[in-house]
Amino acid sequence: MSSYTLENVSSFIGQEVGVSDWVTIDQEKINAFADATGDHQWIHVDVERCKTESPLGTTIGHGYLTLSLVPMLSYQIRPIPEGAKQVLNYGADKLRFLNPVPAGSKVRMRTKLLSVTEKSGGRFLFKTENTVEIDGFDKPAMIAETLSLAFF
Repeated sequence: MSSYTLENVSSFIGQEVGVSDWVTIDQEKINAFADATGDHQWIHVDVERCKTESPLGTTIGHGYLTLSLVPMLSYQIRPIPEGAKQVLNYGADKLRFLNPVPAGSKVRMRTKLLSVTEKSGGRFLFKTENTVEIDGFDKPAMIAETLSLAFF
């Protein structure tokens, strides 16, 4: 978005600023996340048990695995205008996991700019709404309102 600058960022509030590429959430990625976090609950890692006991018939990605994709997918979308010297994750105001992500599914993220607040010292607080969609599903996996502090 070449016309998206710090000078005109307020005109983009309430608008979608980008959509990421699709990313596959395969069992290998789910297992790696389980190993990294210690969350080995059977609905995530026990493929055989899920075939018989899970209503979906397959394992599902962790909700926090979905959330952990936000920074990577944001790099594709670039919700912070060019010229920022540094951008820090500042937190989240709202987070909802709305739909499980079955193993093997593809997800992507849509980002809407909700607000920009100028702080002291050339800092700006960006609030975005990040909706992670699942390919072939009507209901998204997650909606997260996140905060980023950008230094210009």
